[in-house]
Amino acid sequence: MLGYGAVTLAGAGRPEIHWLPDPFVLAPILLLVAVYVRRFRAVRREAAKSNGRARGAGSPQAAAFAGAVLALLLALASPLDALGEDYLFSAHMLQHVLLGDIAPVLLLLSLSRVLLRPVTRRLMSLESALGPLASPVTGIALWLFMMYLWHVPALYEAAITNPFVHLLEHACFFTAGMAVWWPLIQPVPMRRRLTGLWTVAYIGAAKFGLAALGLYLTWSGHVLYDYYEQLPRIWGLDPVADQNAGGAIMMVEQSLTFVIALVVLFAGLLRQSETDELRRERLEDAAAAKG
Repeated sequence: MLGYGAVTLAGAGRPEIHWLPDPFVLAPILLLVAVYVRRFRAVRREAAKSNGRARGAGSPQAAAFAGAVLALLLALASPLDALGEDYLFSAHMLQHVLLGDIAPVLLLLSLSRVLLRPVTRRLMSLESALGPLASPVTGIALWLFMMYLWHVPALYEAAITNPFVHLLEHACFFTAGMAVWWPLIQPVPMRRRLTGLWTVAYIGAAKFGLAALGLYLTWSGHVLYDYYEQLPRIWGLDPVADQNAGGAIMMVEQSLTFVIALVVLFAGLLRQSETDELRRERLEDAAAAKG
């Protein structure tokens, strides 16, 4: 078991949930926190010395990072992990959503060009080395491939029963999430970037591409993963109902993130349009004054 939550039956199909610390899980998260906080404080100190504003290292970035850490803790260091392994497909699906979507997007939102300045050249060198692969198409392809691959019954059940395969699965989900969200958030701008309606098409393909799997699981009348038919049942959920609930979690989460991403996108486009209009008006006024 990779997480550190333990779940046992307390009777009448009710799980008794315990929280048990596991340094193997907590250490990487604590290391991430230490690195981020150190860099965040360094940027703010540099800004304070120059009496400037710490752009890219403010409350929005700090809040996003706190959200990312919380998502990682819920996915990997809470009883959710044990619920997914020992009882419910739907709990395992929620864990995948946190690892593959919520945590990556929040982590990327917590970053900025100024925070990433020490590694910017390395990122640019990596982009150059990847060549045509360093594009939004690669991000969405990796996302969909990993998500569908790990939900193939044989691989899915191998991850549940083998801790090392489970660790690889989690790493793949998180990496795929970072890859699919990077072209949209771009803490460091990409050479091959999304523009105009391509951004909407990208978001739609990523979110609805995976929501299709959620839709199938939601309405499926047979159990896709035999592993869950052998487990004790809790909360009145039989294996089919549990699988339907897991599919609904995936489908709803993908739909919600699609809507939120569109709202943020169009709000940004509106602000940019207003900024461009004000700039044009100032230029016209300046030209008229000279005339």
